[in-house]
Amino acid sequence: MKPAAAVKLSSSSFDLKKKLSKHVLEIILLVIVILMTFASSGFLTGENLLNILRNMALQGCIAFGMTIVIIAGEIDLSIGSTVALTGVIIGLTTGKLADAGMPMDAAVIVGILLSFVVAGLIGLFNGWILAKYKVPSFIITLAMLNVIYGVAAVISKGFPVTTLPSWYNVLGAGQIFSIPIPAIILLLVFAVIFIVMNYTKFGRSVYAVGGNPESARLSGINVSRVKIICMIVVQLCSALSGVLVSSQVMSGSFNFGKGWEMIAISSVIIGGTSLFGGVGKVWGTFIGLIFLGVLINAMTILNVNEYVQYIVRGLLILTAVLITTIQLMKKRN
Repeated sequence: MKPAAAVKLSSSSFDLKKKLSKHVLEIILLVIVILMTFASSGFLTGENLLNILRNMALQGCIAFGMTIVIIAGEIDLSIGSTVALTGVIIGLTTGKLADAGMPMDAAVIVGILLSFVVAGLIGLFNGWILAKYKVPSFIITLAMLNVIYGVAAVISKGFPVTTLPSWYNVLGAGQIFSIPIPAIILLLVFAVIFIVMNYTKFGRSVYAVGGNPESARLSGINVSRVKIICMIVVQLCSALSGVLVSSQVMSGSFNFGKGWEMIAISSVIIGGTSLFGGVGKVWGTFIGLIFLGVLINAMTILNVNEYVQYIVRGLLILTAVLITTIQLMKKRN
């Protein structure tokens, strides 16, 4: 028979391992930060840290919306094309209304509002097809990715649209108290979605729908409505990102946003959200974003080959999926 002290020590050791296993990503992130601090004097500086925040803001806004969608058990691959269409709509609307006599400042605001309406309608359409015909969201949004890019290219005639007022650049490149405005917007989006997912009935419904749609339906939750709202939210987040990127470069182009869906999905998965639905946290996505941002920044500073960076990202996603899957299997057993 084991002594009581030994049993107690073994139990506390097990609890410590359990706690540490829940924070593997944070531990690895801390190790990378410590190593990079010694490897490069320019890494742990205010300027570089703000640069990381600025760079992760554009895809980060989308990642928080994608978190809701994936927790609900779905996915949206069309978000990058919505980023492109947003910039094109803003530029074209501004130009047309300005030519018609409207002040350019007012015209660009109309363009921004119109781009959000269009993004919302895209999300509504994706969600409606999903709910009405039970077509997998992967297929719907993969098709829409090409459709939306095509529309952006056709209406812009394949050329960048640059009719924008000078102040518009402030949204994507300006600062408030030395903090980049895109970073502030990212934190606001995080705060809103964090509150929604953790403290509202809708947030609980998303988890229920992603975990077991049939049980959620029997509990009185309108599964189709929840999924449609999720699809709309991620599109609105994509439109917001489109506003920021078009503001940074002062133009709209059908080439914007290509591949951003992979970065957003990577952040969500690395942050511990399960692709099977029902499991995940908005805070985890935030940590995943910081992790990816720090890692990419570190590899850039160390002059790591761009193609090697793709390999590292891919392995990270695979590892994150495996860790999440193993944790789910342990819970079920």
